[in-house]
Parts: sequence; C-alpha cells; structure tokens
Amino acid sequence: MTPPEEVARRLAGDWLAKAATDLLVCERLSSQGAAFSEAIAFHAQQAAEKSLKALLVARQVEFPKTHDIERLVELVALGDAVLAEALADAAELTPYGVEYRYPGEYAPVTGDAAGACVSLARKVHDEIARRLAEETRR
Repeated sequence: MTPPEEVARRLAGDWLAKAATDLLVCERLSSQGAAFSEAIAFHAQQAAEKSLKALLVARQVEFPKTHDIERLVELVALGDAVLAEALADAAELTPYGVEYRYPGEYAPVTGDAAGACVSLARKVHDEIARRLAEETRR
C-alpha cells in the first residue's frame, strides 16, 4: 500500500502541473496582444489557485471548493505564516477567476493589468514549486 504522504506528493505534482499549463496559456496568449487580456488574467488566477492547492494537498491540509485566493492563503498561513505573507498579494487575482468569467459590469483588463496578473501567478507558482521541491528532498 502506498503511504499517504506519497499519494499527497503525487497529487500535489498533478496540481502544480495544471498550474504550469495555465501559465503556459498566459504566455501564449500574451504573445497575441491585448485582445486576450481577460483570458490571460483568468488563467493567471487559475495558476495561482492551483499552485496554492498543490501546496495544501502536499501538506495534507483540507480546503473548500473555492476560487478565493485569500482564503487559500489563510490556510497556507496555518502551517507557514512567512510563505503566506509573501503570497498575500496574490489575493488580487480572485476576481479574475470568478467575476470576469461572465458578462458583467467591471473595468476592462488592460494589457498591463494582465501582465501584472501573470507576474503574480508566476511568483506564487515558482515559490510553491521551490518549497515543494525542498520538502521532497527532506
């Protein structure tokens, strides 16, 4: 039988791979110009969300079905307040995962805003990938 830690590590890797795919989508869409700014912001939010969930899975922390980055960071803080503080600004991505998915009353996403979203998502992904790699080596 496979130990729960190994199962969690594999599942966390799957979450992180999905996040990396979202970042790749951001990069590809960014090369097409500002016409895809909302889609870029959405995939950036998804990348950050999936990265956070990867960490929570690896650490075997239950989380609700949510797109709320701030809530996920709060759960990270239960075991790692320093990391949570470093990633707190990623909460800015939350609206792009929910409100911007559908027609509505909201400000358009500029090319600069989309780029900032990708930077935030990459920071979350890279920091979590680094932490998980360190934890695997232990």
